[in-house]
Amino acid sequence: MNTLHFKYAVEVEKTGSISQAAENLFMAQPNLSKAIKELEDSLGIVIFERTSRGVSPTAQGKEFLEYAKRILIQLHKMESIYVPQKEREKRQMLKVSIPRGSYISAGFANFVSALDMEKGIDITIQETNSLQTIANLADNGYNLGIIRYQTLYENYFIDYLKEKALESEPIWEFSCLALMSAEHPMAQCDELDVHALQKASIEIIHGDSVVPYLPTPEIKHTFTKKDCHSKKIYVYERGSELELLTRVTNTFMWTSPLPQELLNRHHFVQRRCNINNNAFKDVFIYPHDYKLSAIDKLFLNKLYEMKNEVAFLRYN
Repeated sequence: MNTLHFKYAVEVEKTGSISQAAENLFMAQPNLSKAIKELEDSLGIVIFERTSRGVSPTAQGKEFLEYAKRILIQLHKMESIYVPQKEREKRQMLKVSIPRGSYISAGFANFVSALDMEKGIDITIQETNSLQTIANLADNGYNLGIIRYQTLYENYFIDYLKEKALESEPIWEFSCLALMSAEHPMAQCDELDVHALQKASIEIIHGDSVVPYLPTPEIKHTFTKKDCHSKKIYVYERGSELELLTRVTNTFMWTSPLPQELLNRHHFVQRRCNINNNAFKDVFIYPHDYKLSAIDKLFLNKLYEMKNEVAFLRYN
């Protein structure tokens, strides 16, 4: 039984699509389908069934996938322990999961710039929501993660991290700012009124607000009220968010404070606004038995440098 096929099956489950999983794995779809069929034949079960929405695991498939994830995690841990030190020094390795679009991305870019180009580089980064980041560390072999949540829901996250045997350390507590084009009709206001902003704008929202133990309808996705003037676009990909903010100048979105260099590059501004429950926290998480490597520490140093840079910027 080829454990590489376990990785294939886990990716199919995560994406719910053979074609998307094949794209993520950089392989042809027929080859992935063949590998899954070989795995099913060797196990004597059907792992996936086709549905109108793609593919989903059968009851036996779900049971197998739980075992497969645990095995992959253990293999990853063994590799981390037993790869010779000289080899680890040659390969600068990091597998990290972070929030979408923030100062953290800029810190990551600075981290990559600081790597030794004479050595191998094996880096994986995923921008996603907080629950997927927790799943990445608990089930998908990631070493480090950063989660972001509204402090209103902090107890839910604390309990969930304990359940998943993950340690946590606070990075920064901040208030979100309204990010918009410098050409936005309200860009020159010193401090925005949320109702006027809502009436004059289209709000772009990260389409992945999630809180452990809470159903989606109970989660506040936005600070603004849902009324007849409400105009919202839910977006899951950062490139589309930036494109909308640049090309549709009456759009805006709530973000953490961003580096001035990024704002200048895209001709954006950030403005304070009179909104309630505007307290968010970024938290660094890692498995309870994990020891930070030199590369991990370099990443965190660059992250904190960028956090300190944006924390002391002034925003109107």
